[in-house]
Amino acid sequence: MGNIQSTFAGLREKRHLALMPFIPAGYPDLATTAALLPAMERAGANLIEIGIPFSDPIADGPTIQAAFTAALAKGLKLSEVFETIRATRPKVSIPLVAMVSFSIVYRYGVERFASDARAAGFDGLILPDLPPPEADAVCGKVQAADLSTTLLVAPTTSAKRREEITRLSDGFVYYLSVSGITGERDRLPDNIESNLRQLRSMTKRPVCVGFGISKPEHLAQLAPLADGAIVGSAIVKKITQMGAASPADIAQAVGDYCKSLLSKVR
Repeated sequence: MGNIQSTFAGLREKRHLALMPFIPAGYPDLATTAALLPAMERAGANLIEIGIPFSDPIADGPTIQAAFTAALAKGLKLSEVFETIRATRPKVSIPLVAMVSFSIVYRYGVERFASDARAAGFDGLILPDLPPPEADAVCGKVQAADLSTTLLVAPTTSAKRREEITRLSDGFVYYLSVSGITGERDRLPDNIESNLRQLRSMTKRPVCVGFGISKPEHLAQLAPLADGAIVGSAIVKKITQMGAASPADIAQAVGDYCKSLLSKVR
């Protein structure tokens, strides 16, 4: 948790936007997951979001859901994800945050999941399908394991619900640039500036934006408005396009893409 807080504090001092790439764990295999993490840090990523594959879409667009389906079809186990993170953690100094459906956490056991995730090297959890007030008790248990908690805010989320979510999100607040599912988009919505200003007036926590972020121009637009940019579908698409390439080659391609994303903001 402290790693996340210190990361954003350092970036705010420099007036830098955080880059948070998203990758699906185990796609196309765990060796690639292990290769991607240090490569993205070297390319300028400040935090990395690692999606735990789940069979039922929450807000995942077709690109990410296809990657989850492919990983699960190979028999991916949660224990293997934890072990891969644990083995790779010494090579990565930036925060690692798991995006995970609460149904997985619930079946595993909240305290057990939080303890095992922390032991593996995760710094926080993003819980996309856990709304308040149900989230209160869960977030308390996760935070007790020294993991940050992050919940999602949509453009349609009411002001009252936004206040509840920002209170429970002690790592950062995840703002969805659009309602609906993830996926690349040509331009960001016109209402993003007003929504972000309202959200930042409610909390001192960092606010990061996801859904549709895929171009250097998007990061340049967000730099004065948000603390971080989350890039998911575009990175998964890069991985998919590499086909049967080696983990090292996939990691190089994704690293090059991360560098290109930062070209207008650093």
